[in-house]
Amino acid sequence: MAGTVIRSYDDYERALTVVGSLEAAGVPPDAISILGRRMDAIEQSADEGFEAGTLVGSGAGLLGALISLPISGLGPVLAAGWLVAGTALGAVAGAAAGSLISALVATGMVESEAHVLAESVRRGGAIVAVRASDDLVAVAQAVMAGGKPLDPVRAREAYESEGWTHFDEKQKMPRAQDDLSGVVS
Repeated sequence: MAGTVIRSYDDYERALTVVGSLEAAGVPPDAISILGRRMDAIEQSADEGFEAGTLVGSGAGLLGALISLPISGLGPVLAAGWLVAGTALGAVAGAAAGSLISALVATGMVESEAHVLAESVRRGGAIVAVRASDDLVAVAQAVMAGGKPLDPVRAREAYESEGWTHFDEKQKMPRAQDDLSGVVS
């Protein structure tokens, strides 16, 4: 029997550390997924002429298979693993199957929690997911908890205090402070 553990982290670097710790604890790379917004790496890929779906990772394990791709409501993300396999295909093709909410719900996650996790990514966080046998699920839970994941209840409360109601895939990403596109001609 297998189980799934999904956690969200404040930033991509913390999620990368968790992925490394999972692999060091014996969780196979093909059982792990990561998805997040790490704009410096995405911008570097763009500067080097990479397109969506291009490998940007290097080395062994899951992190060697990172790809940059667009996800509805998030814009470009860095991702790897089983969670994004279907999402990547849908996003590149522009299909509804590219929905992060759909991918999270397909794992058995409650839709309202999927909205919180997707919003955390939109705000600069990252998701780490593990799908493994029961013995490795317990290992994954311990390792992921040690990485100090976001508390989805507190995150929802914080988002709602700002007027947020749900993750909206049609909402445009806020423009970065140094992005003057559309402002300067």
